[in-house]
Amino acid sequence: MNDAKIGNYKFVAEPFHVDFMGKLTMGVLGNHLLNCAGFHAAERGFGIAEINENQYTWVLSRLAIELEDMPRQYEDFSIQTWVENVYRLFTDRNFELKNKDGKTIGYARSVWAMISMQSRKPADLLTLHGGNISEYICDKECPISKPGRIKVTQEVSAVEYQTKYSDIDINGHVNSIKYIEHILDLFPMETFKDKQIKRFEMAYVAESYYGDTLLFYKEEKEDGSIDIEVRKASNEVVVRSKVVLVNSEY
Repeated sequence: MNDAKIGNYKFVAEPFHVDFMGKLTMGVLGNHLLNCAGFHAAERGFGIAEINENQYTWVLSRLAIELEDMPRQYEDFSIQTWVENVYRLFTDRNFELKNKDGKTIGYARSVWAMISMQSRKPADLLTLHGGNISEYICDKECPISKPGRIKVTQEVSAVEYQTKYSDIDINGHVNSIKYIEHILDLFPMETFKDKQIKRFEMAYVAESYYGDTLLFYKEEKEDGSIDIEVRKASNEVVVRSKVVLVNSEY
């Protein structure tokens, strides 16, 4: 029964999807995860196109990715996705990343809400569409921890950035993947010559729009992880992130 509830999607690491080390970038991986979520939902009747007809849309609230490796240029890889839980206002969706040999090299956890396109308030998932999203709950294992608490006390910003045309998606706000790219740009290129991302977390708090000034605050924690907070010039928090780097093994 579980097999029918799991979506499996194949990809290739194209040359324009990898970084200077020849590895798939975190931004591209994040984009593939979101696409897989969209494919899986659409195939089961609760995709963006279907719910847009009733003036609803999906929004990503939390994302945690944990990796052992990354696909290299021209390598095949696949992503599986499934629904772990459905609550009244949120649903948990998980992912498994496999390399060209079918070996698992990473997992991801995500939290989503369905919101009204008019009021921007969350919808009741247990009543919409007859609550049939619950029929796709799957007990496949995802052996990484859920997104945790991210707290930044730093008051001096590392970078100030004004959002531009290329940041904005069809909903008129900054694309969720663009935040990932801007956050990783806080690290010098040299970092990624001998370090790899072990864990990456995102918590989306508020929307930002074209022309907004975003301030990036970066703080290293006692355990060596780096917490990042993105705020508008008004000091409103937009995004929080956690990056865990380890010595590269690949």
